[in-house]
Amino acid sequence: MIVFLSSLRRWILIYLILVTCSCINNKEAVIKPELVDYVNPYMGNISHLLVPTFPTIHLPNSMLRVYPERADYTQDLLYGLPLITTSHRGSSAFNMSPLKTLSDTLNPVSHYSYDREKITPYSYQVYLDDANILVDYAVSHQSAKYRLTFEESEDAHVVLHSKNGALSWDGTAVSGYQLIENDTEVYVYIKPLVTPEHVSVIKEGIKIDDTSAEGHHAALVLTFHDEVIDHIVDIDYGVSFINTDQAKRNMLREVGGKTLMEVKNTGKSIWNQALGKIRVEGGSEDDKTVFYTSLYRCYERPVNISEDGRYYSAFDGRVHDDNGRAFYTDDWIWDSYRAHHPLRVLLNPDKEEDILNSFILMSEQMDRFWLPTFPEITGDSRRMNSNHGVASLLDGYRKGLRNFDLNKAYLAAKNAIMEKTLAPWSGMPAGELDDFYKEHGYIPALSEGEAETIPEVHPFESRQPIAVTLGTAYDEWCLSQLAKELKLDSAYHYFLKNAYNYRNVFNATTDFFHPKDKYGKFIEPFDYVFDGGMGARKFYGENNGWVYRWDVPHNVADLIELMGGRENFIHNLNQTFSEPLGMSKYSFYAKLPDHTGNVGQFSMANEPSLHIPYLYNYAGQPWKTQKRIRRLLKTWFRNDLMGVPGDEDGGGMSAFVVFSQMGFYPVTPGMPVYNIGSPTFDTITLELSNGKSFKINAKNYGPENIYIQSATLNGEVWNKPWFSHEVIEAGGVLELEMGDRANKAWGAAPEHMPPSAEPLEPTMK
Repeated sequence: MIVFLSSLRRWILIYLILVTCSCINNKEAVIKPELVDYVNPYMGNISHLLVPTFPTIHLPNSMLRVYPERADYTQDLLYGLPLITTSHRGSSAFNMSPLKTLSDTLNPVSHYSYDREKITPYSYQVYLDDANILVDYAVSHQSAKYRLTFEESEDAHVVLHSKNGALSWDGTAVSGYQLIENDTEVYVYIKPLVTPEHVSVIKEGIKIDDTSAEGHHAALVLTFHDEVIDHIVDIDYGVSFINTDQAKRNMLREVGGKTLMEVKNTGKSIWNQALGKIRVEGGSEDDKTVFYTSLYRCYERPVNISEDGRYYSAFDGRVHDDNGRAFYTDDWIWDSYRAHHPLRVLLNPDKEEDILNSFILMSEQMDRFWLPTFPEITGDSRRMNSNHGVASLLDGYRKGLRNFDLNKAYLAAKNAIMEKTLAPWSGMPAGELDDFYKEHGYIPALSEGEAETIPEVHPFESRQPIAVTLGTAYDEWCLSQLAKELKLDSAYHYFLKNAYNYRNVFNATTDFFHPKDKYGKFIEPFDYVFDGGMGARKFYGENNGWVYRWDVPHNVADLIELMGGRENFIHNLNQTFSEPLGMSKYSFYAKLPDHTGNVGQFSMANEPSLHIPYLYNYAGQPWKTQKRIRRLLKTWFRNDLMGVPGDEDGGGMSAFVVFSQMGFYPVTPGMPVYNIGSPTFDTITLELSNGKSFKINAKNYGPENIYIQSATLNGEVWNKPWFSHEVIEAGGVLELEMGDRANKAWGAAPEHMPPSAEPLEPTMK
């Protein structure tokens, strides 16, 4: 009997242990975050100068984007509730203002004190604390749902506002439009799920009985009685760039008949699927938040504006059939070609093909067959310098993307570089400045006090002669490679020769790219830190000479040669990261507000700097790339409100973070290779569209183990600090043995240097 009781107690104890473990495991399974739960939309909402990011609610690359409208995160008041934001950092096209009571004088948009704000990529909640109104929101691709809960209220009022357009009530819903730039109109269809008792308009602050309003600050007031709504007003709406009927169809297709929670759950699932193309293991929870937040930012632009097989193009002002392919716009190519497009080639190649195809369609739709430089919802704004869309076309093609017309792509890019002026921020045809470039191989700079006389040059943006000369040399290298793919031998040799034009402005005495006047003389005296006025635009562009010193991504090998070899190249790189500002921060940033996130003269906050830390790989010191990358990530990209160092550009900078945390980076878009850095996780797995996966294992990973000791690729010893795109596409495993001290021999041999542009033939020099 004693033996039996002892045995029974033992089995009871085992049972209790098993039940307890099961409960613990189940609890862990319940609370384990999904990938989208790692996204922190507030990361980077504040910076020491610019506004890097906005807490955007949207689905991946979708037309409907919103965020709380306020001057910046520190602004204490909300400016109504948003319905659609038509550009990456524009204001809301339509606003909605819920009110419990109407005052004698009404504003078309109300300002709200708020609290308990919660934002996810797919939903929004906020409590308007003075008004005692709870707001709940869920977004789809082209439509969304609001739920407004009016606490302790007898009536409820909702003011709808169009900044410059019209709104009208037809007894069932509100429809209207707003005129934005370039004669582009955005339309809305708003359906309250309970019919309002009364509809009126606001004119000059007074409520007037009417059902339509038009002009600046057109506003309608919908009034609901509490016995009908029971404190709650549910509102569905759709948006369109075609017409209000299409906005209604978008609403019915996406959110009609669905609950708020159903729309939220759908959005959450879509985001988990998009983020799940890359799985990371190990690292800290903050590392994962930075990674998945950065990946979420990479899906903010460009946006798919196809609606039921049609889209409105601001490039010709017409509605087109999309022929079964989505049309994308709002792509700031000067920022996005460097890492954003290459990341999409890996994760969403079919989508990238549609985006590149959209570039070609835009070119055909515009007055001249020129590749766009800064395509937006309202057309091509022709911002910034150079025509780097050609790099994305080449990069996609060289990495196996074929579902776009390469002949048309080449012609559109060639025309944009040869027929359009190279002057920044201009859509004018080529003129005197361009004739000089074609003859002499560089853009001439103006001397101190010399007046600008060329009409193509933007009065504020100036010539940016070094930025344009270097950028165009890279663009012409891309053209040479497209010509090579098309077997256009004469064009290939012509553009390859021009791809070396950066040599024409290299000052061998200083090892900087130095502005020259029209007589071929360097501008003297010259300060590479501070000269060039606001944003250094008179010579460079947003960044100073220290950043543009490295702007030859297609031919790093030749840049090393220009600087006298590997040793001096490394010296100059080191100096970039250690050179002091040379003046107070106040003075420096007053002239160079985009050149933030400084480590010496290096700027982590602007896209022309992104490839610079990887250049050590080309000169035999990959360990310094590993060191720089990990320090830069830890210093400037953090899970907090100030966790982005400068203007993030809707994915342009975040793509650098995604690549760098994975442990590799595309230094030269158009060259299908990646430079190896230092991963921030134990394991990174890319799920590829071809059904294969590519995995990076960081053995002995730890926060202090930032240096690669050795590497294998698919089990074979790998001593190169780079690998090809084919390696990823084929699937496999890159295994990196990590340690806390540099192995200075790994990847250092000259024969292991990443590739650069092909040399000129002797007869071409």
